[in-house]
Amino acid sequence: MRKTEVLAALASLLVAGCATSALRMAPPRYDRPWQPQTTEAGEIVPGELPSQNPSGPYLLPSNPALGVMPPTASVNATHPYTLPELIDIAETDNPETRVAWDDARNAALRAGIAESTFLPNVTASVLAGYQGFHGHISAESPSAITGGNGVISAVSAQWLLFDFGERSDVVDAAKQMSVISNIQFTGAHQQVIYNVSIAFYANAAACARAKNAKRSLKDAQDVQAAAEARFKHGIGTVVEAAQARQATAQARLAMVQADGAAQNTYFALLSAIGIPPTAEIKIADISNRKLSFALTSSADRIVSDALARRPDMLSAYAAERASAANVKATEAEFLPKLFVAATGTYATGQLGINAVPSVGQTPATLNLTNHQLGAIVIAGITVPIYDAGVRDAALAQAKSNADRAEAIFKRAREDAIREVVSAQNTLRTSLSAYDAARALEDASQTTFDAATSSYRHGIGSLTDATSAEAALLAARNASADAYSSALSAAATLALATGSLGAAPE
Repeated sequence: MRKTEVLAALASLLVAGCATSALRMAPPRYDRPWQPQTTEAGEIVPGELPSQNPSGPYLLPSNPALGVMPPTASVNATHPYTLPELIDIAETDNPETRVAWDDARNAALRAGIAESTFLPNVTASVLAGYQGFHGHISAESPSAITGGNGVISAVSAQWLLFDFGERSDVVDAAKQMSVISNIQFTGAHQQVIYNVSIAFYANAAACARAKNAKRSLKDAQDVQAAAEARFKHGIGTVVEAAQARQATAQARLAMVQADGAAQNTYFALLSAIGIPPTAEIKIADISNRKLSFALTSSADRIVSDALARRPDMLSAYAAERASAANVKATEAEFLPKLFVAATGTYATGQLGINAVPSVGQTPATLNLTNHQLGAIVIAGITVPIYDAGVRDAALAQAKSNADRAEAIFKRAREDAIREVVSAQNTLRTSLSAYDAARALEDASQTTFDAATSSYRHGIGSLTDATSAEAALLAARNASADAYSSALSAAATLALATGSLGAAPE
């Protein structure tokens, strides 16, 4: 009976410990919330749920340790930061550059690991144990029990001497992958520079719109003052005065909306830099900066320079070379390998074994006797004969990857040409649009001044004055947007050609 109880207990333990019992850690039902256990500090404790029938809202427990605001970058709140200064902060604080750096370091370490295969592998082992025997010597003799213990020390070395260039090809592929990671590191910095530049120009345009809205409110207030003065002197009508006040209210609303949009672009700029949105930083004004872009290079020259410098082109080329090296390394798997192995041992005590066990390695088998030194040196050649098609499949896969890398390189070249040509055309269009917008702003300013003056002197109408004021605001905003678009287009062209290594000039 006791034996049955023991077996039942063991069976229950096995059932309780099976893998499916871990489902108790998952939400109990699809229509019930997940309410995990937490520590006093608020950290979620992995394991079985405290209740299988939870109720309440679908909310996660709060972990106060995660609610700590990140440290603000060391910036001067009174200093107006220029674009190069903001880019310098971004290259230090933006996590994307740190991730790219770590990836490049890991790729370099993988290349170092591949190179280490040229060196011998040396392992030291110390074994201690007890060995016992129990049996019958003969049918007439009693049972015999013997045993012994001892210690065995061993040093093993394995060295692959020749493998028809397989390791060299693996190292070449690993080094090409390191080159790719380094290229991507530079590309990550270029992308950060571009993101900060675009956000900076967008903020500049939004700030210009906010200034234009403020000026427009001042213009609307001037028109309202003229309308109220005319009404006071019996020249104007109450309708005109009401319409003027309505135009002022609309201008005030537009100013509030423009200020909100400028604040949003400010937060977007801080995000592109990689600093918290709670940081207070002053942005330099670039509204008076002159545009002096000169598209002197031909499209063919710009495209040619881009193909030779773009990170994606250089990465695709390195990937193509790495794939070719992997094909050669896989082909070498079909060839013999020359190796040498050596093991030295020292055994003491009454422990007798005929091999040194190991973890993760296969040292040479030894015939060890007690209380003596032992050594063995083996040199040999291994020849792969049959592996159920594993090497053939690996070679086909390597060739497929090489073909894929070649196709990716061609696609990268086509994409580069298309992006460069499009960016150059966008820049040219943006410069033309900026010239037209400036001319429109000048003409709109003249029209507004004339319409306002005419209305004050009783010649023009209020409709003409308010229409001219609205057209002037639209022209000012168009000029600000065209200015920002031209700067952004220049940065886009620099990124497309792979020459955005610093703040755009």
